[in-house]
Amino acid sequence: MSIVKSARAFSIALALAANNSYAQLLEIASPESVGFSSAGLEAVTANLQEHIDNGDIAGVVAAVARDGKIVYYEALGMLDIEQVTPMREDALFRIYSMTREITSVAVLQLYEQGKFEMDDPIQKYLPEFAAQRVLMDSESTDISQTRERVGDITVAQLLTHTSGLGSRSSSLYREQRVRDKNYTLDEMVDKAASVPLFHNPGTEFRYGIHATILGKLIEVWSGVPLDQYLQEQIFEPLAMDNTMFWAGGEDATRLAELYRPTDGRLLPYQIETVPWTMRPRLMEGGVGLLSSVMDFMHFSQMVLNKGELGGNRILDEQTAELMYQNAVPDQAMPIGGRGYWAGSGWTLGGFNLVMDPETYSYPVSEGTIWWDGSAGTRYFIDPVQNTVTVIMAQVSPSRGGGFREDFTSLVDAALVERR
Repeated sequence: MSIVKSARAFSIALALAANNSYAQLLEIASPESVGFSSAGLEAVTANLQEHIDNGDIAGVVAAVARDGKIVYYEALGMLDIEQVTPMREDALFRIYSMTREITSVAVLQLYEQGKFEMDDPIQKYLPEFAAQRVLMDSESTDISQTRERVGDITVAQLLTHTSGLGSRSSSLYREQRVRDKNYTLDEMVDKAASVPLFHNPGTEFRYGIHATILGKLIEVWSGVPLDQYLQEQIFEPLAMDNTMFWAGGEDATRLAELYRPTDGRLLPYQIETVPWTMRPRLMEGGVGLLSSVMDFMHFSQMVLNKGELGGNRILDEQTAELMYQNAVPDQAMPIGGRGYWAGSGWTLGGFNLVMDPETYSYPVSEGTIWWDGSAGTRYFIDPVQNTVTVIMAQVSPSRGGGFREDFTSLVDAALVERR
């Protein structure tokens, strides 16, 4: 092994040594041993540093694994510019919509246990949805103009965003205050059920608050609070020690500051009215978690392994296969009209599924599952190349000069042995 390769493996080993559970669950390897180029991965680092130097992002943590072996793990830039705090490998990030897949895995666990059927109407468990109506005009915010609903919302429709519920940022939901972190989960469910649907269940794909409603169903099916269920059934088995609904005490010192580009500078920006350093009333299965890059490497490798990591099986392989299959009904396809949306499906694992790689602006394999978060996080699970990539920064809007797209493209370019 060359000096460069040895140094990279050593630096990764030092970073992982901070938490022994990392080393136990994911091996460390030289890039060349699994078909990557060390020089190519150094170009990844150089590009990320360029985005930091250009003021696109304050700092970033990123990792790459193939065949269950970590070949890239870097922390660059600043955790907090004002406090002159360097980025750290175990930094905590607001992952927003990357929460959804964790919640969906919990749903699949309970499905395995026979707690429900995918085509069960959710009003069987949440009767407040029984009388919900549909807007006459899906673009309107006039809740007095409605019609009777055709069909009932099913569990599968919540998992695939085809229920008729909408986005937390939609004009209707903002006007009606459907989502507020000052609400309890029960209060938000009541609000969501009291507002009309945008369309009949099963007829269209509309990205929205579905996973938060699933969080309440998890409580109904399991008999325990959502945060307790996730901790005991997912976080502990996968050694996800840095995934939580809020960062208290010493954890707060690891929370990366969120920035917004303003007049050529990155300035601190607060999206939520409730700080992430205090316990929220709303335990939100859609967008509510903080996490770290290595925790998401654990979660992603479990998914790539079809439900198992480090000898802990949290999903049967047959159930895990559902995370790789498009479950959007034909009448609701395509799920979007342009860009990657036009070439994607959605799975019962809560993942975007790459169906037509040509619609993507960066290289991806057909069959890859992935998603991202609205504050600058993203991850890919590629069963063709047997790779996992995770990248996290904190910037809003999340584009950050295209740092995530560049990361994906350059990691792909560093892959010299394709399968």
